[in-house]
Amino acid sequence: MRQRRRRGFTLIEVLVALALTATALIAALRASAALTESAGRQSQFMLAQLCAENHLVQLRLARRLPDVGTSGLACAQAGRSFAIEQAVHATPNPYFRRVELQVSEGGQGVVQMSFVAGRN
Repeated sequence: MRQRRRRGFTLIEVLVALALTATALIAALRASAALTESAGRQSQFMLAQLCAENHLVQLRLARRLPDVGTSGLACAQAGRSFAIEQAVHATPNPYFRRVELQVSEGGQGVVQMSFVAGRN
């Protein structure tokens, strides 16, 4: 009597297929986590940049040179709190000042900007 050949997959074939599927799912999960983190950083950078640019516009609209020294300010954007550290330095020309801004969130620096303010 001839034995009939069984159809189907062996246990090893099923385990190999599961291992490959699990590896692919892990890779996809890591890629998705990286994209989510990147979007969060981009949002944080954009909001911090808005804080810095708004402060620079306020300085320009004041129509006077900022005082030399450092100061700290708070800025809220989209429900998040940022800290602005402003450092104003004298220049060789008394009609100009160099202004440097460092915007941070939670003690971590996010954006750094500098510009030269002139007398209007």
